[in-house]
Amino acid sequence: MSDSESSAESDAPPRAVVLVSGGMDSATAVYEATARGYEPLFLHTSYGQRTETKEYECARRLAEEADAADFMHVRTDHLVRVGGSSLTDESMSVADADPESEEIPATYVPFRNANLLAMAVSYAEVRGAEAVFVGAHAEDFSGYPDCRPEFFEAFQRVVDVGTRPDTRIRIEAPFAEWSKTDIAERGLELGVPFEHTWSCYREEAPACGTCDSCAFRLGAFRAAGARDPIEYAERPERE
Repeated sequence: MSDSESSAESDAPPRAVVLVSGGMDSATAVYEATARGYEPLFLHTSYGQRTETKEYECARRLAEEADAADFMHVRTDHLVRVGGSSLTDESMSVADADPESEEIPATYVPFRNANLLAMAVSYAEVRGAEAVFVGAHAEDFSGYPDCRPEFFEAFQRVVDVGTRPDTRIRIEAPFAEWSKTDIAERGLELGVPFEHTWSCYREEAPACGTCDSCAFRLGAFRAAGARDPIEYAERPERE
């Protein structure tokens, strides 16, 4: 290797794999990683979720907007075969938002984040990435156990003992203690193209406006003083 090639490599920014669902949280995680100096490698998964086609379209568009260094699309069917979630089982309905409920919602996909992070760490280790970013946040872990800060701390230990001795990959969940509104505000500050994101659990166009994910998203934009740029079948009058 020549001195000029060695210098070019040393000047290259560190890389981070970002789990990109196509939603507003993961999109903001992409721009957060970039703001921290990382070159993003996108990992998008289609695992049989109801809106997988729309989510894939959004993730691809975000990769173009963010000038991603790479885009890996992984298709799996095991989470559909396992079942147990209204996102992957057509026999289960996606309920309307119920902010008062303290139950784990039917949209919880059992242990999904462990499955996704495992793929992301494999990808990161091969590509020499120094971090894996995930957009989970506080309002997620009120309902989803695999979105809690303790989960990411435990998974970090798994990464540390389960990769090569010289591998150093950090699990970054920058919004773990944030609200959805905090994420909307940060995304607006960073210039995230929210018009190219999708959060609805039910439909691929237009968004339903009444499922948990739509309700949280609409509320976050309202609290941030901005109008959500995507189309909804039902949008509260105050929106």
